[in-house]
Amino acid sequence: MKFQPDRPEGPNVIHAATRSSVSISGVPYTSSVIVPSDAPLRPWSATRLSELTAEHMAEIVPLQPELVILGSGPQLRFAHPSVLRPLIDARIGVETMDTVAACRTYNILVSEGRRVVAALLIHD
Repeated sequence: MKFQPDRPEGPNVIHAATRSSVSISGVPYTSSVIVPSDAPLRPWSATRLSELTAEHMAEIVPLQPELVILGSGPQLRFAHPSVLRPLIDARIGVETMDTVAACRTYNILVSEGRRVVAALLIHD
């Protein structure tokens, strides 16, 4: 029986998330961000799901994750398939959920050693 809690390891761990901000490795972010499990954070110019384009998703492809967790903002909403096309063409899986749920899921996958990216839409 294990007595210590599971803790994700790696450069980027999400410590807290609200509807308008996330805290990643102790640093608060109030604008959209790309969070790779094993690379530096990247600011993301996407702000709302309705403004999301295929070019925004293409920014993630060079990171070569096995899965992208798309945080759609304060509510669960789905991007049009044409927006996801760069990930689909690169054979990268995509799961969409509200941003707070995406943060929780990202941490679980990182703790399992998965190569994952959280693409988090954050706006006030």
